[in-house]
Amino acid sequence: MAKQKFNYGWVIKWILAAILIAAGILTKLNEQSIVYATTGLAVIIFSIFRVVPLLKTLKKEVLRTINLIEIIFEFIIGALMCYVGFFLGNPVPAFWVTMYGYMLTFFLLARGVVYFVSLYYFAEKTEPTKFWTHLLFIALGPVILTLTILGKDIISTLGWLLLIASLGGAVFLGFDGFGGYKKYREKSKELNTEKQKTKETKEPMVEKELPKPLQDEVEEKETYIS
Repeated sequence: MAKQKFNYGWVIKWILAAILIAAGILTKLNEQSIVYATTGLAVIIFSIFRVVPLLKTLKKEVLRTINLIEIIFEFIIGALMCYVGFFLGNPVPAFWVTMYGYMLTFFLLARGVVYFVSLYYFAEKTEPTKFWTHLLFIALGPVILTLTILGKDIISTLGWLLLIASLGGAVFLGFDGFGGYKKYREKSKELNTEKQKTKETKEPMVEKELPKPLQDEVEEKETYIS
């Protein structure tokens, strides 16, 4: 009998869905510190993981220097955001609420400007998705800066976006896990069916023979000796 292979990935997906829902709700309850910490961690990860592959693949020394300077400043911004999010508590002091908008603006504009400088002045090749993403960074930077100057609550807006993203991710993982669970149950059903068939094969039913009717005895003729 072939051994059934069961996939338990649906369990992990359901656990991750629960974590995402909890994270989204906690984001709204502790909005300022969590938005600060989440953004800071995202900036740090984006900076650190780019260093080696980026510097190895850029052909010109000037480009490597420019990108390295950008990464260093982005890492500093990310570390500062993490410090505010993890150590200053909730609510975040008013000064840092305002500074959040300026730091986010710097990150977006720095990434966009360095990218387009690489394209225009150093003839770097690119792909459409990357181009439009950095164009969006250039467009968002001035918008966030303007809202920050006007005193708008950017952190609250991002808190709602994180909540929506968390719930959306949880729904996706939940349905994906549901599909995996259905396949798991189907394989489990097949396994039980195979066991039943094997049992029937090993223990065949023996039909009992019905008793045969008794045949009438043939009367033998008596032989007389004279």
